[in-house]
Amino acid sequence: MPEQPAGGLVRPDVTASDAVAIALDHWGIAVTATELGSNQDRNFLLTEGDGTRSVLRVDNPVFGDSARDAQHAALDAYRAAGVAVPAALPGLDGVLTQRWRGLSVRRSAFAEGEAMVDAGYFAPVVLREFGALAAASANALSALGHPGLDRRHMWDMRVAAEEARRLLPSIGDPALRGEVEIAIAEAERALAAVAAELPVQPVHGDLTDDNVMGERGSDSRLHPRTVLDLGDLALGWRVAELAVCASSMLHHEPERPLRVLETIAAFHADAPLSAAEGRAVWPLIVLRAALLVASGWHQLAIDGGNDYARERIAGEQAIFDAATAVPLAEVVELVLDRLGFPPAVPAPAPADAAPGPLAALLPDLGGDVAIIDPGVESEDLAAGAWLDPDAEDALVRAAFTRGAAAAVMPYGVYRLTRTRIDSADAAATWPIAAVIHLPAGEEVALRAPASGRAVPLGPTAVRILLSEHWALEIAGAELRGPGTTDVVAGAALGVLAASARVRSLVVRVLSTEAPAPPAGAEGAHLVEPDRVPAWRRFSADPAPWLGLPRLAQEDEASAELARRTRIFASAQERYYERPPQIERGWRHHLVDTTGRAYVDMVNNVTGLGHGHPGVADAVNRQIRILNTNSRFLYRELAEYSERLLALLPEQARRGDADREALDTVLLVNSGSEAVDLALRLAQAATGRRTVVSLREAYHGWTMASDAVTTSAYDNPDALATRPDWVHVADVPNRFRGTYRGEGTGARYAADLGADLDRLAAAGRPVAGFICESVLGNAGGVLLPDGYLTDAYARVRAAGGLCIADEVQVGFGRMGSTFWGFEQSAVVPDIVTIAKPMGNGFPIGGVITSQRVADALATQGQFFSSAGGNPLSCRVGIAVLDAMAQEGLQDNARVVGARLADGFRALAERHALIGPVHGEGLYLGVELVRDRTSMEPAASEAAAICERLRELGVIVLTTSERSNVLKVKPPLCLTPGSADHVVAALDRVLAEGW
Repeated sequence: MPEQPAGGLVRPDVTASDAVAIALDHWGIAVTATELGSNQDRNFLLTEGDGTRSVLRVDNPVFGDSARDAQHAALDAYRAAGVAVPAALPGLDGVLTQRWRGLSVRRSAFAEGEAMVDAGYFAPVVLREFGALAAASANALSALGHPGLDRRHMWDMRVAAEEARRLLPSIGDPALRGEVEIAIAEAERALAAVAAELPVQPVHGDLTDDNVMGERGSDSRLHPRTVLDLGDLALGWRVAELAVCASSMLHHEPERPLRVLETIAAFHADAPLSAAEGRAVWPLIVLRAALLVASGWHQLAIDGGNDYARERIAGEQAIFDAATAVPLAEVVELVLDRLGFPPAVPAPAPADAAPGPLAALLPDLGGDVAIIDPGVESEDLAAGAWLDPDAEDALVRAAFTRGAAAAVMPYGVYRLTRTRIDSADAAATWPIAAVIHLPAGEEVALRAPASGRAVPLGPTAVRILLSEHWALEIAGAELRGPGTTDVVAGAALGVLAASARVRSLVVRVLSTEAPAPPAGAEGAHLVEPDRVPAWRRFSADPAPWLGLPRLAQEDEASAELARRTRIFASAQERYYERPPQIERGWRHHLVDTTGRAYVDMVNNVTGLGHGHPGVADAVNRQIRILNTNSRFLYRELAEYSERLLALLPEQARRGDADREALDTVLLVNSGSEAVDLALRLAQAATGRRTVVSLREAYHGWTMASDAVTTSAYDNPDALATRPDWVHVADVPNRFRGTYRGEGTGARYAADLGADLDRLAAAGRPVAGFICESVLGNAGGVLLPDGYLTDAYARVRAAGGLCIADEVQVGFGRMGSTFWGFEQSAVVPDIVTIAKPMGNGFPIGGVITSQRVADALATQGQFFSSAGGNPLSCRVGIAVLDAMAQEGLQDNARVVGARLADGFRALAERHALIGPVHGEGLYLGVELVRDRTSMEPAASEAAAICERLRELGVIVLTTSERSNVLKVKPPLCLTPGSADHVVAALDRVLAEGW
């Protein structure tokens, strides 16, 4: 086996001018040459006069012809397998390898695309594609045979530990050198257990982000396509192909190394790994990282002018830091779990059932044992109680107040009490121990809940070995008796000392192979959701030994998604590629089943915020007293209707020469029903059928409200499928419409007037004109100045009624005004309202004049079974009370301005941000590829929403072009959460999506 010298290699002394001469002499082409980076060879970009590009490689003299011939054979194998590689270009004599001054030189076609190494953040789909590419490489090369493959070199992962250790002295930082040395030893020990079982075959050996060219996809992301540089091709462990590739993913988001499990799982899907290979992946990643750091320092020591090596130092350090951020044993189990391999030793079961709650551990306890629920759906944590730093202690105190003799915080229940808000990272919420709290009191005897070898862990902790592989640990008691000894279940262990304060015992069942548990309050050792699968394998629920029910949770989102997919229609929308399962809301926060909190920037339905106690109390109180329909007489209907009318501007309540006073309310259940009813009112009151709506509008899903919905976002065939009683007018969008810029209101209104004249001439006089007071479907675009005043005047002059769709923009959302139509200083004839009226409870309504409302009588009686019932009215009153008491309209004004200013400041740094629309807490951040042409950045917007979800922000797209980030959160949004949202968007735009 030919052997490459250990350590780094000095690159051949070849200049760009030499490269020009080589190209002319051996390939007959006149070029300019620019050097490309390499650690041990010389690479040059050659550009011919017509722009044709190719790459010249000058091999380090250490490599022989046999190795080069093997690389050429590998290129053929790749092409046969469909793996994209650049073609090798023969010289004038037809030979692939040319000689120049004793050096071997080769030329290959230029691989078009962008360098993946500089792409910043990699989305999960890109991480998976790299895994699939590594699998394709391994599969393509598996049958390749060539004597040039059998060579020893420093990047062969079979000798990585040896080579990294040899280069350790080159690391000038003593602390870093020590860390690398420890990491090498630990990874080497882990590999030793499986090395003999690892298959050997030809591998690329350096299939990294640095040796793959990418191509932009329809989703705007850079995707891996073309494999480069076979300089490290040789025999090696098959799994090393994956490990080398996966290690290069780490620096793209080094603070989240476990995302690389996506790459590993994708490789396994196409090139299944054995359990031994699964165990080897992460140790090999660690060794690769250690070798990169050590060789980088060494390369600079022997080749100080190597700018390529110098630029890679920071990235290599980031790879090492990420590879060692989580204990090696833990990541190995995470890999095995992701690949579907069961634990090496299943968790134990107790030999006998425990006699009763805590009786096996604390037989003299006496009294009831309370199982505390600190979880995401806990009823005891309503109204934001989970945000109190004292929340867990309060739950314990409440249990004792109810007379409990002990209170147990269970193992494996995601704790809402540990959730962090306004955070880019998920908090540690899953406990690997049960914590037993006892009230202040006398000494309590402690017994062994299981038989086994008892080993003291200090004066207040003991481990009982249940088997060779599992142990039960108890901490917090005062131990008595001999040291290490065999005990039987029920044997005395010690006491929980008398105290004037609450006392705690921590009980856990751990694998003897488990790493040190993460630090945690009260010894609960909480872990982050993405680390939980490993700790499910390293730990077991101690509940059976304690006579308690098993309550440990798993993240059920995948199962719930599959369940929903089975029963949902394809037309029903769902957010996100991998949606979190949301089971809690509080104010402007959503919390998933793992305790991960998100800032909710889209739920305008819950205007007060999620879980509002005033609304909950109103529901609970009223549903216990009365709920019937509006044909009966009860005070809530009139009270709520009067409250709604009182919120109208004075001009609307009194009427004027052009229109009647708005003094009548008709209540229904949704915005779609409200619009449907408004259209029917307009037609009944005017005796006409034709309704004018605007292009790109959304008004609802019922037959009538959908008829005036013209948005291609919701229905691609909307404009071509409107019924004959609907006329679609131009949308007055001053950013994207027919007329752009300021001062366009009069021109849009004039065009509307011309439409009305043509309709009248055709015998289709207008019955009603429906318009969102702010163009919500466009992303919160404000109407041009003067447009609505002029439009309303023209519609009324033509004998029609003006309908303001306030379903999204009413109820204080604009901040400066309560109603959207107040932004244009107009008063409509009919107002439709819904979404925020019930804070999530289904309420909708129409406000109009008595005359218009009475026109319904010509078509029979109007009735809505649930519309205006006592329950919905009482909820509506509670919402109005809370809005006033909590100053939510003013909060929308202040925090909305802060958000808008933040978004506009981002636009100064990120060209992708175009105009920022809206006012108050109805905003839209439009993303464009060019601010002049306004080319929509739709795919970028969708990808950015996915990345923002990873960072704890729920934002979604809207507009006809799906390129506007819609910002319409609950009106209680805080300045701190607003700043978090802006910072998260800044991060995404800077790092990628």
